[in-house]
Amino acid sequence: MTPHGMLGAFRSHAFLQGLSERQLMALGAGARPFTAQPGDYLAREGQTAQAFYLIQSGHVELQTMLPGTEAPESPPGAWPEMKPVTIQVLGPGEVVGWSWLVEPHRWRFDARAADVVQGLVLDGDWLRELCESDTNLGYQILKYLVQVLSERLTATRRRLIRDIPVADDGPETTSAVEETFGSGRCEEFFAER
Repeated sequence: MTPHGMLGAFRSHAFLQGLSERQLMALGAGARPFTAQPGDYLAREGQTAQAFYLIQSGHVELQTMLPGTEAPESPPGAWPEMKPVTIQVLGPGEVVGWSWLVEPHRWRFDARAADVVQGLVLDGDWLRELCESDTNLGYQILKYLVQVLSERLTATRRRLIRDIPVADDGPETTSAVEETFGSGRCEEFFAER
């Protein structure tokens, strides 16, 4: 991709809007295009995080593994089977990866292509060095990433709340939500959302 093509790709990406042309050119020097096919993983939870992805088209599912239900034939005390749970689906204009910035630089979620995904990828080590040498650019990226972290935390919280079982078996059974938030607070909690 030519420098002008890279600059245009950056300008069109929502995450980087508001950066100066000089900052965009600096980032463009380290970016390369990528394509992921459906089912490909951009990141695996627990593995070293070495990339920062800017999604231009397609969708990426952020997933984590949670215990499923035990099979009826499982021996007592057996570990339940793990199943992937989608926390959030990301699309054009969004980013995958903040773990390249935060030690110990390990992915916190799986990132799996839901369909054909195209975009730009930056090397995490290179980007950390650039952010340290150009502190103004580093601060701008950090501000954007804090917003991303906030959105991921909110999506995770919503997913957990959606999956909390709520019993409706009368006064003898207390729902998991009431146990967590206190008696009588369940309806108030969900009304605020």
